[in-house]
Amino acid sequence: MESNSETSFELVDDDESFQAPLHPSHAPDYRPGSGSTYAHDWSPSGTGGKLRIHGRHFVDAFGRVCNLRGVNMAGSSKTPTNHKHETFPRDHHAVTFVGRPFPLEDAPQHFARLRRWGLSLIRFVITWEAVEHAGPGIYDLEYLGYVRNILSLLPQFGLVAFIDIHQDVWSRYSGGSGAPAWTLESIGFDLHALEESGAAWLLGVKGGGHVEAERGIWPCGYQKLAAATMATCFWAGDTFAPKLRIPMSDGQTKSVQQFLQDAFLDMYAVVVRALSDIEGVLGFEIMNEPHRGYIDLPSLYQFDYSTDLHLSYVPSAFQSFMLGSGYPTLVSNWTRSFPMPTRKTSHSVLNAASRKVWRVDGPTKGSCIWELHGVWGWDKVRNEGVVLRESYFVKDPKTGRKVDWYTDFYYPFLKRWAERVRDVAPKDKMLFVEPIPNEFCPSSWTKENQVPNMVFAPHWYDLSTLFSKKFGDFTVDVQGLSRGMFPLQAFYWGQLGVRKNYSRQIRNIVDSAHKALGEVPVLIGECGIPMDVNEKEAFETENWKWQYRMMDALMVALEQSLANFALWNYNPDNNDVEGDDWNGENFSWFSGRRALPPSLLDLHQTSFTLDNGGRILPAIVRPYPAKTAGIPLQFNYEMNTGQFTFEWKPSDTITGEWEGLTKTIPVARETEIFVPSLLTHGRKLRVEGLEPEDACSFDQSRQTLFIVHGTSSPSKVRKVIVSVWPPLRPTFELNAFWGDFRELIVSGMVVFIGIFIVVKLNFFT
Repeated sequence: MESNSETSFELVDDDESFQAPLHPSHAPDYRPGSGSTYAHDWSPSGTGGKLRIHGRHFVDAFGRVCNLRGVNMAGSSKTPTNHKHETFPRDHHAVTFVGRPFPLEDAPQHFARLRRWGLSLIRFVITWEAVEHAGPGIYDLEYLGYVRNILSLLPQFGLVAFIDIHQDVWSRYSGGSGAPAWTLESIGFDLHALEESGAAWLLGVKGGGHVEAERGIWPCGYQKLAAATMATCFWAGDTFAPKLRIPMSDGQTKSVQQFLQDAFLDMYAVVVRALSDIEGVLGFEIMNEPHRGYIDLPSLYQFDYSTDLHLSYVPSAFQSFMLGSGYPTLVSNWTRSFPMPTRKTSHSVLNAASRKVWRVDGPTKGSCIWELHGVWGWDKVRNEGVVLRESYFVKDPKTGRKVDWYTDFYYPFLKRWAERVRDVAPKDKMLFVEPIPNEFCPSSWTKENQVPNMVFAPHWYDLSTLFSKKFGDFTVDVQGLSRGMFPLQAFYWGQLGVRKNYSRQIRNIVDSAHKALGEVPVLIGECGIPMDVNEKEAFETENWKWQYRMMDALMVALEQSLANFALWNYNPDNNDVEGDDWNGENFSWFSGRRALPPSLLDLHQTSFTLDNGGRILPAIVRPYPAKTAGIPLQFNYEMNTGQFTFEWKPSDTITGEWEGLTKTIPVARETEIFVPSLLTHGRKLRVEGLEPEDACSFDQSRQTLFIVHGTSSPSKVRKVIVSVWPPLRPTFELNAFWGDFRELIVSGMVVFIGIFIVVKLNFFT
């Protein structure tokens, strides 16, 4: 049975309990774009049902491969709406995150803006603290109700989201975001002594991080006592801290690992129960950027310079133990340098006031956890600390077997988490997971260690630019250097060079994932650029040249890998002075301060009123094949001309698991490409390369180019070249090393040859 109705169905086999939607493009008289949907519409009306996983792709109910691109929403969600820099960490039980990332009444304008820009996927940021700040088992139902109301609006704008339970450096109270304060208190930390004792760096969550002396220090918090201890206890407390028992309200005790993991999973189940039935919610991510803490640390005397940031005061694990126990300790100070990122320049005594971070009324009775476990001790005769078990965190203390964070701790917890989620959520919800930041997918992540309906969601940033906050023609492949690449191979010049640099790094991430995981979708869960590079000069001059070039290089790299992704981040609270107001970061390329007031907004997706507040939009808002009737092979877009090339191989059918059954369904013949009106307004769209039997139509009001491939050669590879007329005015020059230095190099060679000839003629003849 065939019909022009978009809601028609066809039985594709003898099992009449299964019905697959038949796309109207199968009708012989179908005209491209004659339906009512648009390319970047992920609602059921735009996809024929639900998005699913098929091998390494996301597909819609019509069997088309879907390319998901969008944003993280939002950096502001790391901190409560009633946070006060000057009183932190007081009143941590009474915080509220209602209104993060924006008030409910503002949601339509933000969702309309993302729809206009074709950024229809949201990685929605929620923290453990937001849900359970008042105490163990006390959940903020008002906040969850607010989030539910926000996310329930998604289908109206064609958007989808997955929930990210976010953390950085364990918690706001240890210098990042994530876990509630009571998790640190439960193992005996004194919140008010964390900073003075050197157990955490908190200036960045108290409004700091913007001046040179504080810039970029916060990731060092992962190595400090508070965050490293919490992560170690969470993942492997039963192995490395078995003596630490947490008293419960019923008079019983739990191991610290069981206590923390149970609390996290119970909180997670509450979140899933509250949000999993919402139509626009694709699934859930276990945890942002998990960290191993002290696990696998080979020496208590130092951290690995190649993997752990060394900036400002960086106490070793052993030095952190002594500082937390109230012993003033001489610690190395690291400053930025060249060619190495940092170098040791001085030493200072920290915790001169002998402030202890361990509470006497805590479960350790005022002693350091690691001293209780015999990792170190204080020699009273010599009046100094002594390491007793240097490789304590490398081997299981009971058996002596070498441990591995992934296989021994992360994978088992992943399975527990997946079971809890699937106990309360529909089975079609996707489960997003990621490795430790800046690491490739480990080869141990084989099928038996994977969870059902899994999406691999690693992160990528240009670590060199992130660290230096400088961006120009010279760029470096830090990913390659950290893995032993010959330095000259890691250096790039110009816009063509940085495109190649970024493309190689992201391709490495994607390829390593598929090599280890097999046919599992990859979605870059975080990627973005710091807007405040080059001493924030663009905020004064409004010349965003370098931000354009950096974002373009990132987008080109993602497009060449055909990657799904979510940019970090869309933050309405961003402003030019405070940035994202968290640890000095300034990643949001949208600022509500620069936007039009709601009364002047038109929410239609072709309305230019929505663009105010956005910066470097031509580098971000780009064409892309949203729904491909077949397998995408290659996509390239040049923002300086507005031209793109797309190559794909059409498919007649697709075989996979549908509603729990392995079935073969017909694939739609219509491919839908998002082409932003930001690009086409006042211009004509030219499409070249179609086969004679193919047809296309462009609807600017829906920002969609519809292409229907013919039936006489359905498996023939298609390649279209799409351009605009008149062409765009270039935003920047596509320079490269040879183009910039050709004259200098040629002149130098001429001079050298001339000198060589003169010398040869005068001295050797």
